[in-house]
Amino acid sequence: MLNLEAKLNPKLFDKDIEMKPTRDGYGDGLVLAGDHNKNVVALCADLTESTRAEAFAKKYPERFFECGVAEQNMATIAAGLGISGKIPFISSYATFSPGRNWEQIRTTIAYNDSNVKIAGHHAGVSVGPDGATHQATEDIAIMRALPNMKVFVPCDAIEARKITLAAAKMWGPVYLRFGREKSAVVTTEKTPFTPGKAEIFWQSNPSARSGRGKPQVAIIACGILVHNALLAAKELDDEGIGTIVLNNHSIKPIDEEAIASAVKKCGAVVTVEEHQVAGGLGGAVAEVLAKKFPAPIEFVGMQDTFGESGAPEELMNKYGMGVKDIKTAVKGVIKRK
Repeated sequence: MLNLEAKLNPKLFDKDIEMKPTRDGYGDGLVLAGDHNKNVVALCADLTESTRAEAFAKKYPERFFECGVAEQNMATIAAGLGISGKIPFISSYATFSPGRNWEQIRTTIAYNDSNVKIAGHHAGVSVGPDGATHQATEDIAIMRALPNMKVFVPCDAIEARKITLAAAKMWGPVYLRFGREKSAVVTTEKTPFTPGKAEIFWQSNPSARSGRGKPQVAIIACGILVHNALLAAKELDDEGIGTIVLNNHSIKPIDEEAIASAVKKCGAVVTVEEHQVAGGLGGAVAEVLAKKFPAPIEFVGMQDTFGESGAPEELMNKYGMGVKDIKTAVKGVIKRK
């Protein structure tokens, strides 16, 4: 059943659930961050409307810098601003930033612990028709490997706004990952959110299922696939398979205690992400469990392949990230316990 303390959207399982891209949350959060602190500035690489930096640019034109198609320059300019008392947010498609300008991010931002917030947009295969060249599925891996870098993947537009505001208040380099396509709004304004802390969104109640035993699998998800994880959990519960669903929006720092606790209760885990399973959330969770509590694990995500052009939902299903794929992974990992 849903964790009532999580205060999730009451229409979570309805077909008419509100749909909104996480990039909209970034745009809203960026303006609010600018309202709260005059040192917040924004830079963009010729994608102001697409990355939702447009509202900030209109409200605070003197604090907005259009860098053109020059992501490397944008990163280095931001690095200087970040060590000079400003709080710069830079935005572009994730394949370009941090994809194209990763070396500049590494050397001028991360190495100097410059106070820069990097917003990577249009991440994952849900970008759809733009195809593999624009579908960032490796960005979590390349960013979480950088010293000093924090990495966050919000599950919906509301959480995206919250993490954008939080990023403006924390010191040091931060990577924020956003999607293009409209996705389910699963949280509310009252949903608990703390950077670095995973939240339980679903926990099966054994007593409600005639004492069939404790939850059998922990499903640890991030980003827009948290909704699919919850849909899968509900269907599994109806089939008598109990689960815990963790919304793990913080990839780095990662909530080791929450992950270990959930897996200890269940004895097995499935990770769910719109990213390569190598080096992403799956890799991060595996590293935690190797230290804390080794357990059988299955990985739902991109399996060492590039995406292609297509409708977002079609691509999610083709590459094994649909509800049925999560259910299959859960049933598969149970057999390995």
